Amino acid sequence: MGLPRPGFRTGLLLLLLALGGGLALLDLQEAPLPGPVPGDASGEPDYYLEDARLTRFDAAGQPHQRLDTPRLSHTPHDDVTRLEQPKGRLYDTSGRVWLASGDHGTLGAGGNPLTLTGDARLLAPAERWQLDTEILHFDAVSGHAWSETPALLRQPPQRMRGERFDAWIDDNRARLTDNVRGHHPPDTREAPES
Repeated sequence: MGLPRPGFRTGLLLLLLALGGGLALLDLQEAPLPGPVPGDASGEPDYYLEDARLTRFDAAGQPHQRLDTPRLSHTPHDDVTRLEQPKGRLYDTSGRVWLASGDHGTLGAGGNPLTLTGDARLLAPAERWQLDTEILHFDAVSGHAWSETPALLRQPPQRMRGERFDAWIDDNRARLTDNVRGHHPPDTREAPES
């Protein structure tokens, strides 16, 4: 006497399981391998993440800083987080969004301040101005952004250069100091007739 034949449903279930297993194997093979573990003079990291989004919250539990980066690493001996090509969204107390970016970035001990280096940029979309500098610092607690490297501030059609820049995003104030030079084209609009 032979074994009973499996039913149609059992055969279909086995076929689906085999197909699912094959797709899972293909998915594992297509996943990119992680990059090398970063290591430099700052020491070996205790963790690193790829394609990361970090969100910081203020004392009231509201998000006030978001950073996206393709790769970050954290070193425990100095409690510094290093970011590659970070793009940030900074929220002021009025709910306005400020955009920040750089080639590299660091979050200091405890996650503050944020320092962006290499083509660092701060954009104020609501005010239509943009700051470009080599090194930009941002203290999330006080809402103070500053640069002690030469900075170019643009608010089309105007542009100004200075050796130092300060902005207080919660107060909507910005200041260029030291050897300030500017280009302010005259207003070419015609006055309305009365």
